[in-house]
Amino acid sequence: MQKVFPFLSLILIFIFCGCGNNARQNTNTEKDTVKEASAKSQQQKNILFFGNSLTAGYGLDDPDQAFPAIIQQNIDSLKLPYKVINGGLSGETSSDGKNRINWLLKQPVNIFVLELGANDGLRGIPVAETEVNLQSIIDQVKTKYPNVKMILTGMQVPPNMGGKYADDFKKIFPRLAKKNNMQLVPFLLENVAGIRELNQRDGIHPTAKGAKIVAQNVWVVLKGML
Repeated sequence: MQKVFPFLSLILIFIFCGCGNNARQNTNTEKDTVKEASAKSQQQKNILFFGNSLTAGYGLDDPDQAFPAIIQQNIDSLKLPYKVINGGLSGETSSDGKNRINWLLKQPVNIFVLELGANDGLRGIPVAETEVNLQSIIDQVKTKYPNVKMILTGMQVPPNMGGKYADDFKKIFPRLAKKNNMQLVPFLLENVAGIRELNQRDGIHPTAKGAKIVAQNVWVVLKGML
């Protein structure tokens, strides 16, 4: 019996050593996983799309059909570390956006896409007022995130608003883009506006097919900034 105990002791030592090694290996694995998750989180950048019903995807069957969601799909297919945040709100004017933007700036923003003004134009709000409001939004974003990259999407209004008003309204966007060193999408609804089969019954909001074209209009400008 005395010879058995030393033998058992050796076995127990090996078992405990093995368990200790496994525990250390598991701990190391967990640490590595946490580090990888942390690194991934730090690398991820946010793209905030701030706009009205066109950004929100009004009237579409699925939120994934809205043009910001389509852009997220493009980003994911390229395995780029960007997360799209859809800050669209149906019916919003530039004045509404000016008062709402700070709430959305509570989260980090690396790229800011401003899509507002269309509702101002449809309501005949004075062009100068719209321009001041859009500039206020831009200023708030720059103040919060000085290194943010910015895109402005141009809009147009129907000629029934009056030729001078339509022309003055159209000029707001290139003027603001140049003043603030922003990238410009000349006309968000290029190749969609006025085409019946690409718009919903209201003739204003794109269908799912139209939203894909809108997404491409933005993607042409955005992709070079990623």
